[in-house]
Amino acid sequence: MNPTSNLDIAALIGRLPLFSSMLPEEIARSARGTREIRAAKGDILFHKGDPNLGFHLLLSGQIKLAFTSAQGNEKVVEIISPGQTFGEAIMFMDTPYIVFAQALADSQMLHISKAALYEELENDPRLARKMLASMAMRLHQLMNDMEGYSLHSGKERIIAYLLRELPASAEHDKSATVSLPTTKGVVASRLNLTQEHFSRILHELVEDRLIVVHGRDIEIPDLGRLRSYAA
Repeated sequence: MNPTSNLDIAALIGRLPLFSSMLPEEIARSARGTREIRAAKGDILFHKGDPNLGFHLLLSGQIKLAFTSAQGNEKVVEIISPGQTFGEAIMFMDTPYIVFAQALADSQMLHISKAALYEELENDPRLARKMLASMAMRLHQLMNDMEGYSLHSGKERIIAYLLRELPASAEHDKSATVSLPTTKGVVASRLNLTQEHFSRILHELVEDRLIVVHGRDIEIPDLGRLRSYAA
């Protein structure tokens, strides 16, 4: 991971909703405690048990947060996309990481140090409220995921995922194509399915003429029919 110095870090973090209430001089102080990180595909950013010294903002690429079970199986907790942050909750808990982070593609990110952030939190309570709101939204999503794992079949989970990942422009279209953001194995783990079960369900949906699979691109010929199937 090789840091560079050609980024306007203050401008990048200043565009985050998290920092929108801060004055330019406050953002500048936070920027001084921020560094750029580049990770090649497959690189580990941190391991479970490593100390947390701040949080990350992903600028480009893709990051997987996951843990390995006692049986050696990997469970993907979250897939981070550009514009998202990760690591805030553990930073406030002042405990080591409970997951590991791995780059699923060549990635560029910023690491905002705990020390710099804590200094600004003391000066601006609004920043603390925004961080709490951000973490609450993420917790809500994780709880929804857990509910889905418990109450919905594998097929229902996959259909819900495909409908959730539809491009915004396809809201009123008859058909659409969803591009999986990463490998089918990683998506399967995110949905609490084995890769074999995931592939079997996709095959069943293909046989039912609900989808057409072209590698990572999944064509949905009739969105209304897929929505009715999931209802």
